[in-house]
Amino acid sequence: MPTLRQSSSGLPPRRCLSGLAGVLVFSFLVFRAGAGEFVRELFPPVAATPTPEAVRVAEELGVGVWMWTTNYADKQTVRFWRSFQVPSDPRVERATLKITADNVYRFYLDGREIGSGGNYRSLTEYDLTLLITPGRHVLAVEGFNDSLEGAVLLGLRIEFAGGERMEVLSDESWYVVPNDVTHWERKKKPDANWTKAKAVGVLGQEPWWLRPISIIPTPRIHPIRVPFWERGWFLGAVLALCALAFAMAVRLAARLAVQTRAQELLDRERMRIARDIHDDLGASLTQLVLRGEVAQTELAADSAARARLEELCDRARAVSQALDEIVWAVNSRRDTLKDFSSYLCKYAQNFLASTPIRCRLDVQGDMGAAVFDLPVRRSLFLAVKEALNNAAKHSGAKELFLRIRRDGDKVVVVVEDDGVGFDPAASGAEGNGLANMSERLSELGGECHLFSRPGAGCRVEFRMPLLYSRRGRFRWLPRVFEGRQAFNGAPEPDRARNAARGRTTG
Repeated sequence: MPTLRQSSSGLPPRRCLSGLAGVLVFSFLVFRAGAGEFVRELFPPVAATPTPEAVRVAEELGVGVWMWTTNYADKQTVRFWRSFQVPSDPRVERATLKITADNVYRFYLDGREIGSGGNYRSLTEYDLTLLITPGRHVLAVEGFNDSLEGAVLLGLRIEFAGGERMEVLSDESWYVVPNDVTHWERKKKPDANWTKAKAVGVLGQEPWWLRPISIIPTPRIHPIRVPFWERGWFLGAVLALCALAFAMAVRLAARLAVQTRAQELLDRERMRIARDIHDDLGASLTQLVLRGEVAQTELAADSAARARLEELCDRARAVSQALDEIVWAVNSRRDTLKDFSSYLCKYAQNFLASTPIRCRLDVQGDMGAAVFDLPVRRSLFLAVKEALNNAAKHSGAKELFLRIRRDGDKVVVVVEDDGVGFDPAASGAEGNGLANMSERLSELGGECHLFSRPGAGCRVEFRMPLLYSRRGRFRWLPRVFEGRQAFNGAPEPDRARNAARGRTTG
């Protein structure tokens, strides 16, 4: 049986040879790397003179020369920048860019990243037709060299209507951008410290190809459609509207604060006026009535002077009652639905106490202390007074129902009697009074409805809003004393009626 021969080291010959080959390869790579750096420093990259075939292929492909910076380095990143102007006429028919790099590239158009690649043996073709519009544009390319030589090759070809053509090729017209510059791909102009690119090779010059192994097309690049709500004009408009809304809110808040303060001062003044009227004029009228009654006792029962004193006392009582109504109307503490209901029920009972009509009350119990504006409650009170007076004078009723309830933001008051009734269409002077009531309430947004027929009694329904906002809040002052004709030259029939009410309720 044959035996294997061993080397002097004790290893088989094949293993010894493979180990020696590995050492030689490693030594060669180390030497090449070191020698490469030495050669780079000793012989910087220089582009050779292109051959006629290289010129023809470059024209056919639409590319320039291989460009880089002035030196090579491993793990090296180089940025290239170039701007160009596209005329507005003629129209752009087609725009394509072919690019490759040794080893990796990434390129931008007008700050937008378009594409990237890493196979320097092939060209990648990008269709930029929809992106190339009239005006100035910026091309920016970032190339990365992993080791040994590095370069970028590209060409942008723009074809216009009519056959004209424009090209932006890789050459020494490009700028090299320092790596510490931020937003360099969006800059419109080059900085002063940017240097020019360098042509380091032509087509067919080692180690690069004369013809690419393939041209890789890509889909057409479309512009980025920015929604209108992301556009500057829309954001500016929204910002302007927000600023306007804020300014209006501040203005309204200031006005509200001023009006609130004015309303507080006004309510305070109303309370002061009501207190002064009650304490001064009311007390004086009360003393006048008392002195008149004392003077009557000192005169004979059948004397004419006593009759005149009695008439004066009745007038004083009527004026005192009218003054109480004014004090109630002016006092801001009474601007609630609860106080209005209480005062109206008390007035109806006192007014009908001296008549054969029995007063029945039907008041909602959960109305609460809702605010009831002065002009509204004042007009509604005068309208109800007119309805009560008409019932006492003309109805011949035995019972009268006064119903008060709240319906949402409105108050409903019903005056209903079981009297003789009448035909509203044939009413005379009474119709004028009812028309006046309806007109007074409609001015404040209220309603007045009358239901009656002969022999079936009469029903008057008033419906008024709690708050008066159709006009300004401070326009009620001229109407505070409206209806108090006893003080400011009212017609004689109204004065007589007020005097009669004073006699019946005193």
